Amino acid sequence: MGNEFAVHDSTGYDFNAYHRNGEVAADRWVTATRLFDAGHVETPAEKWERAQLLFEARDYIGAARLLASVAGEVPFQTDLHLLLARAYYHSAQLGKAEATLRVVVDRDPVEHYAHLLLGRTLERQGRSEEAAPWLRLAAAFGGELAEV
Repeated sequence: MGNEFAVHDSTGYDFNAYHRNGEVAADRWVTATRLFDAGHVETPAEKWERAQLLFEARDYIGAARLLASVAGEVPFQTDLHLLLARAYYHSAQLGKAEATLRVVVDRDPVEHYAHLLLGRTLERQGRSEEAAPWLRLAAAFGGELAEV
């Protein structure tokens, strides 16, 4: 039976995992305690990992806040911007989601998921006519036949 409070990273590793001897996994313990060292400055990679955990825990506002700071440090990371847009979308910050997605689409015009999420964001704002071309593009990039 799985633990409903388990927290996993992108590889499926359980952050709360214990070894058979009952000890916390050493690599996770070191990472966690290092955050409390005096003078430790969290790296963009550590912020990214923490933001993913916040997103998975459905703390979309917290994830968006952290991802926005990381996005300033790593401005051309597409997957980071997509997760930021998703966090904005799920926290009903639709204007910010739209702006973030438009930047992604400008930088990577064939990023199919950005088109899909931009279309859904526009729909959620009641702008269905404006959303339609984005959703058709997403369908085309995804290999689906779009309704004409």
